[in-house]
Amino acid sequence: MTYLVLGSAGQIGSALCDFLRKTGHNVIEFDIASDPEEDLRVNATLLERRMLKADFVFFLAFDVGGSRYLKTYQGSYDFISNNVKIMNTGFEVLKKLNKPFLFASSQMANMSHSSYGVLKALGDFYTRVLNGLVVKFWNVYGVERDSKKFHAITDFVMMAKSKGCIKLLTTGIETRQFLYAEDCCAALYLLSQPSLYDTISREENLHITSFKWHTIIDVAMIVAQQFGVQVVAGQEQDSVQQFQKNEPNPSIQKYWKPTTSLEDGIKKVIMEMARPVSGSTTLGE
Repeated sequence: MTYLVLGSAGQIGSALCDFLRKTGHNVIEFDIASDPEEDLRVNATLLERRMLKADFVFFLAFDVGGSRYLKTYQGSYDFISNNVKIMNTGFEVLKKLNKPFLFASSQMANMSHSSYGVLKALGDFYTRVLNGLVVKFWNVYGVERDSKKFHAITDFVMMAKSKGCIKLLTTGIETRQFLYAEDCCAALYLLSQPSLYDTISREENLHITSFKWHTIIDVAMIVAQQFGVQVVAGQEQDSVQQFQKNEPNPSIQKYWKPTTSLEDGIKKVIMEMARPVSGSTTLGE
């Protein structure tokens, strides 16, 4: 199969491209971070040309980052506008070409205090109208290169390496579920297979997560132990999710289950982030 990955340079997108190539498939990448021409906010023409060649589309593109990024930007006009434009272009072309696709939503899609959550909920509605699949990610972690958008685990790794300690933004008592990127990729690939994609209910709640809770401070301690550094808790409370806590729907476990423990996943991220960045092959026009 030939896959088009929108948001191919992101944390999940780059891991997914590697995963798909390793399984013997062709991958068409599309991400503004790789090429300014690949701007989903404005370039529907190029997107249509690329999508015509694809058998399946992974819609992962979004202007998003970890808690630091969301805290700073999700209340801004540009954050809202960028994501509305990204979705409008992507869904318009998907509607025109009628390609099978999967939209990467979030477990925060029901959190109305968050513009990020509301925007993801809007994407859910678009997806169901177009008969695509909605998956809800729960704090997927892996290798990241853009320090402005680091999520918790990569942020902790870089602080441990560069500053010799890990300073938390919050008290760290808030709980999260974390999923290693390769496990996430395995789930996405499985859901893209026609035998499952064509038969699974579009109303099914597909929560892609580890199904295990960890406090942020415990996660920081796991990273700190790998570097022999200390963890310093902050004074602030959780402002991103505001201590709202969802419970993941377990229905996806009928098809897929994660296999990587948090400890092993963190070790893999540390090893991967220590390696030099290598180039990748992209199928273009």
